[in-house]
Amino acid sequence: MKPRLMAPGPTPVAPETLLAMARPAFHHRTPAFRELFHEVNEGLKYLFQTENPVLTFAGSGTGAMEAAVSNLLCQGDQALVVRGGKFGERWGEICEAYGVNAACLDVEWGEAVNPDDIANALDENRDIKSVHTTLCETSTATLTDIKAVGAVVKDTGAVLVVDAISALGGDELRADDWHVDCVIAGSQKGLMLPPGLSFISVSSKAREAVERSTLPKYYFSIERALDSYEKDDTPWTPAVSLVVGLGETLRTIREEGIDNVFARHARLAMATRAGMTGMGLDIFSKSPANIVTAVKMPQGVDGLKVLSSLRDDLELTPAGGQAKLKGKIIRIAHLGYVDDFDVVTAVSALELALLRNGAAVKPGSGVAAVQEAFAGV
Repeated sequence: MKPRLMAPGPTPVAPETLLAMARPAFHHRTPAFRELFHEVNEGLKYLFQTENPVLTFAGSGTGAMEAAVSNLLCQGDQALVVRGGKFGERWGEICEAYGVNAACLDVEWGEAVNPDDIANALDENRDIKSVHTTLCETSTATLTDIKAVGAVVKDTGAVLVVDAISALGGDELRADDWHVDCVIAGSQKGLMLPPGLSFISVSSKAREAVERSTLPKYYFSIERALDSYEKDDTPWTPAVSLVVGLGETLRTIREEGIDNVFARHARLAMATRAGMTGMGLDIFSKSPANIVTAVKMPQGVDGLKVLSSLRDDLELTPAGGQAKLKGKIIRIAHLGYVDDFDVVTAVSALELALLRNGAAVKPGSGVAAVQEAFAGV
C-alpha cells in the first residue's frame, strides 16, 4: 500500500523539494551559498512575520529551544514556564538543566493558558526574566492565544519565547505585531522538509538579554550566529542540502501568501474536526489548533491498537497520545504539504481502524461529514 504521513512532524515533503535537495552538494563558504542563504533569511523573516533576524541552526527544534534558554538567561534567573503538555514540560526541563529557576504555570491538558494568569504571575514576581510557552501544544493539539500573551508580556522586563515548532506556517503567528521576542521553529513541520534544521527569531529586547547572559554556550551561540548572519553566513557547517530545500519551500509559501497559508490550514482543520464529530468522536482540545486534531477514543477502544492498525495495516501514520494520554487519543495532522483528499483519506482510514477494533462507528459517516464541510453544505 502507498504510505501516507499524517503525523504532526515529520510531515510530507513535496516532490519539487526532494528534487532540489537531490542536486549535487556544493561548498558552503562560497558566494553561491551566501546568495542562497540571503534569500532564505529574507524568506524566513516573511514566514515569521518579523523584521528581526531569524537564525538557522543545524539541529532539531529542541536545539533552538535550548539556545533560547542558554543565550537569554543567567544561572539562578527566574523564568515562567507554561506547562500544558509534553512540550511545555520540556521548557521546564531545559531551564532546570541550566540552573534557571522555572516557576511553572500548570494548565490542564487540552486547555489553553489564560493570559491573565501569566499577567498575575508577572505581577507577583517582578524578577521573572523570561516567559516560555507554545503556539500549539502538539501533544494535546491545543492552540495558545499568543497575541494576548504578547500584549501581557511586552511592557514587562521579561522576554517572550514561543515554541512554534509544530505550528509555524499553519496557525497564525505574527512575531513583531504580537511582541514575541523569540519564535522557535523546526524544519520538519510547516516548512515541509525533513528534520535537521531549527530556527530562532531574535528581537532587540532578546538581543539585550543575550548580552547579559552568562550561561555556557558554544555551538548554539546566538551571538556567534548573529555575527555570521550579518554576512549571510553561518558560524559552523550548515546542512547545505536542507537549506537548498528550505529555499524551495519558502518560495512556495511566499507565492501562496502567508494569509492564504493560514486560511488553508484553518479550512483543513475545520473539515477534519467535522469528520471526527461526524463519526461520533469527541475533539480532545478545548482550544483546537489548525495544524493537528486530537480525538478521544471511544469507551472500551484501545487507542494503541487503533494506532497500530492505522500504521501497520493501512499504511497511514498519525500520532498517538503521550504520557497520560497514551492509548486515549489519536492525533491526525493536516499540516504543510497536505490537501483536501489527504484529509478525506485520513478520516476514512480512521473509520476503518476503529471498526476493526470494535468501535460502533457507522461506515462513511466521517467521510460524508468531511465532504459536506469542504462543499460548504
